[in-house]
Amino acid sequence: MSRGRLDANEGSRMTEVRTRDRIRGSRGPARPARAINGWLIGIAVGLALFQMFLLPLVLLPRGAMWGWTLVVMVLSTTPFWSLIHEAIHGSLIRGRGANDACGRVLGVLYGSPFAMLKAGHLLHHRYSRTRERTEIYDPATSSWVQAAPGYYLRLFGGLYLLEVAAVLLAVLPASVLRRLGRLMDAPDSVTGLLFERIAQARVLGRFRVDAAAIVVLYAAAFVAYGAYGWMLLAALGGRALVISLSDNAYHYGTELDAPLEAMNLRTLRSLERFALSFNLHGVHHRHPGLRWYELRAKFLDEGGHYHLGWATAAARQIRGPIKLR
Repeated sequence: MSRGRLDANEGSRMTEVRTRDRIRGSRGPARPARAINGWLIGIAVGLALFQMFLLPLVLLPRGAMWGWTLVVMVLSTTPFWSLIHEAIHGSLIRGRGANDACGRVLGVLYGSPFAMLKAGHLLHHRYSRTRERTEIYDPATSSWVQAAPGYYLRLFGGLYLLEVAAVLLAVLPASVLRRLGRLMDAPDSVTGLLFERIAQARVLGRFRVDAAAIVVLYAAAFVAYGAYGWMLLAALGGRALVISLSDNAYHYGTELDAPLEAMNLRTLRSLERFALSFNLHGVHHRHPGLRWYELRAKFLDEGGHYHLGWATAAARQIRGPIKLR
């Protein structure tokens, strides 16, 4: 995929979002719901700063039992990612500049540059179940035994670790990133395309600034934790597990060569709201311009069909790689 085409697709999505805003703005009902995102951004930033600095500097000196509050941080991983996801699609707040700025702040707190997360996710929408099909292996070139180690490493935390490790790319010149992109380009991977996207001058500059901010912020956090640094490391491990287990649960075993194919997963309505409707992933893939609080209405309008329960979908991934047929 060329850089021009990716920019055109992104521009088309932003046009859809702006058009929808004008229509709903004249009717009025979307505005009260939209205001909630500002509160959610504030809560997300507050919780992240609590985890990094308030907890180790104020509470842990009073007792190590305060470390259990990090469980709350791990459990809030999905809504935190959902806010970044909204920013990726230009739906978090009004105004592209403000939207991307919020996405960058959240990305730094998450531990990975927003520029990379955005490029990777938009490639996911374009190439899901075609070039990107994580669990599939070709028996003509591989086997279950060969595919399994990498698959399970990615499933049990490896995906998030790769997202974090991407900050190391910030020190590489654009020419090296392009060369790596060409070397890693393959018909069953979007990694080469992702490297090509990051190497663009306007993207690479933001990527480098955010990567530096991540290194400084997390280094300061580990200094703040001191002897309790293992607690922060455990919390990040929990985040890695949640992110990596959830990522492909909506696509595992679904039809190939169908980029719009994704599952809606059943869960409690309270958990759906907590996750910002991320479980309605099939609706999102068909209508990526809709905001999280608009997905439920579209889900019902399309017949309200769930494919599986969320826990079932997550657990069945443990079966491992699937042979291409």
